[in-house]
Amino acid sequence: MNPTPETPGPTAETPGVPPETAPATAPETDGDTDAEARRAASFERQRRLRQEPRFPGGPAADPAGSHHERRIRSFQPRRSRVTTGQEDALQRLWPTWGLDIDGRGVLDLPTLFDGLPVVLEIGFGMGEATAQMAADDPVTGILAVDVHTPGQGNLLSLAERAGLSNVRVANGDAIILLREMLEPDALDGLRVFFPDPWPKKRHHKRRLIQPEFLDLVAQRLKPGAFVHCATDWEPYAEQMLEVLTAHPLFENTREDGGYTPRPAFRPLTRFEGQGLDKGHVVHDVLFTRR
Repeated sequence: MNPTPETPGPTAETPGVPPETAPATAPETDGDTDAEARRAASFERQRRLRQEPRFPGGPAADPAGSHHERRIRSFQPRRSRVTTGQEDALQRLWPTWGLDIDGRGVLDLPTLFDGLPVVLEIGFGMGEATAQMAADDPVTGILAVDVHTPGQGNLLSLAERAGLSNVRVANGDAIILLREMLEPDALDGLRVFFPDPWPKKRHHKRRLIQPEFLDLVAQRLKPGAFVHCATDWEPYAEQMLEVLTAHPLFENTREDGGYTPRPAFRPLTRFEGQGLDKGHVVHDVLFTRR
């Protein structure tokens, strides 16, 4: 007796029976492979661009690179349009007056500034106020730190135009500069004018003026050195005053423990003028290192 033959399963050729469901993922084609390769190549090009300087011989895109830890930063690098004059200043003057904060060596400030006392300025915008203070006080060196490329070029241009020799422009993270690249008691002062206020509550941790930051600053300032901050954001001004007052190594220059009227030696910045036009109130705090 012959066994009963098996009933053939449904196929595309069996009339009245739907074809098999197509697989969820279609087989990869040569076109898909080429597209993926192009995307990978584009990603790699963008990664290299982020790491390479925009101007040969100028400030590096990421000077500290990946050899420093990831952490919350108080700044965001901005890539704005660079004018022809700023580009020219970056290419010509950066090798002489500029430096990258790479965290790989300690700066010799006496040599860098020909023995002048040195004030660190964190965040200088387009550099107008920095250049003015350098011109008004030529016997003090200013180590000006920022990550804004147009501002770096503009400050270099202003310094050259005014014949200033007491300004150096540093590119990168000021925390790495303070922690890795400066000797103890290296600085005669610190200026932080109009830092990003990070107004949203969830971003307050990004504000620069914090107790931990002041701990680091105190190690790099000489006794008697000053800390001068200014902001037009009232809640941030309150925080600045609070944390500086609470720190055991800093003392308010105001006997009443309050804000300081804008000193004559601090020029009115363009940013400050815009804030005043909007009705903002600007507060200065001026403390000394005990």
